[in-house]
Parts: sequence; C-alpha cells; structure tokens
Amino acid sequence: MHVGIIAGTGPAGRGLAGRLAAAGAQVTIGSRSRERAEHSAAELRLALDAHGAGSRGRIVGDENATCASADVVVAATPWEAAEATLSGLAEQLRGKVVVSMANALARMGRQMVAVVPPRGSMAETVQAILPSSFVSGAFHHLPAGHLMELERALDSDVLVTSDHEQAIQVTCDLIEMIPRLRPLIVGSLAHAAAVESFTAVLVGVNKRYSCSASIRLSGIDEDG
Repeated sequence: MHVGIIAGTGPAGRGLAGRLAAAGAQVTIGSRSRERAEHSAAELRLALDAHGAGSRGRIVGDENATCASADVVVAATPWEAAEATLSGLAEQLRGKVVVSMANALARMGRQMVAVVPPRGSMAETVQAILPSSFVSGAFHHLPAGHLMELERALDSDVLVTSDHEQAIQVTCDLIEMIPRLRPLIVGSLAHAAAVESFTAVLVGVNKRYSCSASIRLSGIDEDG
C-alpha cells in the first residue's frame, strides 16, 4: 500500500510514517518544501535502519501535491492550515480516501483546550474542503512522541469516524497494519467532534502524570 501523508513533517505525521513503513507500507511524506520533506524522510530511514525495519517499507519525501497520488492519503496538517493546504488538492484527491488526524487545540493558560471549528470538527471541515473525497477521522489519540519511538510497542484503540463505508474499511485496514493498534468504528462524522475534543483531556493527563497515555476500551470482543 502506498500512503501519502500531507504535511507529514510534524511529529505526528513523522511518527505515523515511520510506523507504517516499519509495517511494510510505501510512504511519501509531504510538505510545502520538498527539501524539508526529503530531510524528514532521510531521518526516518535512519531510524528504521536502527530499528531493523529499513528493508520492510520505503519512505520518501516530496511536495504535498505528490502525496495526493498515493493509494490512501492522510491529512496531518495543523488544524489552522487545513483549508489553505488541502483546498488546492481537491481535484487530485477526488475519489480517494483521505484520513484526517488533525485536532483543533489551543493553549489557554497552562493547559490545552479543544477548539470547536465552525463545522463542528476537523474531520467534517476536511470533508467540506474535499467534497469529492471519502473522508474519515482517525489517529487522534496517539501521542506523537510515542509514535516516534519505533522500539516502543503501541497498545491502543483508534477511533474511526466517517460517512462512507469505503473510507471506514480502508482506514481500518491502515490501522491494522500497525501492530497492537485496534480500530474501533464509532460512527459517522457527526461523532468526530467528541472524538477530537477528547484529545485535550489526554494531553492534560499526559502532562500531569508525565506519561504517554492513549485509550483502550474494555468490554469489546476482540474477535468482533
């Protein structure tokens, strides 16, 4: 599978790229600057080699527009830059599954709080920007620092929202590529606001307890 990560040079995008490449995916990290994307890709290749996973997948860096040619695309843009970054790619992303992992957060004093975008959530915002794409929301609750530590096992649920069955299936397949991540289908994009907002709670927990907590829901049949 070829995965393009638009604006993938930030911590969360790089971490996800490394995990997917370690699992065998071909990954293109995107940026407005090709040089910046290539630099991030080179750093990740070194990390994968050190982890013994350098021969499994492949990571390259290029401009965001190149990422749009991938089989599945992840939008890792900062929430404030989503429209500026994605609107010019709408035609290239027509008919593709686009996974939104952005969280709308802002600092208030010493804590991070959730910001409610005009459309309710970032996933809904991305769907409005890309009306001809199949948008899902996922990967919101995975700490970026934890993602980057390839030697550290993940043990987390990933909540998935979408209005499109195709997007749900592709997103779940993507999540299942990464060991010990479990996709859980929440429902339509109408649920994305609650999912994204909870990230602010996790940030507060992780800061208070100096940890990298994510989420794991109990009471769900592992085979269901």
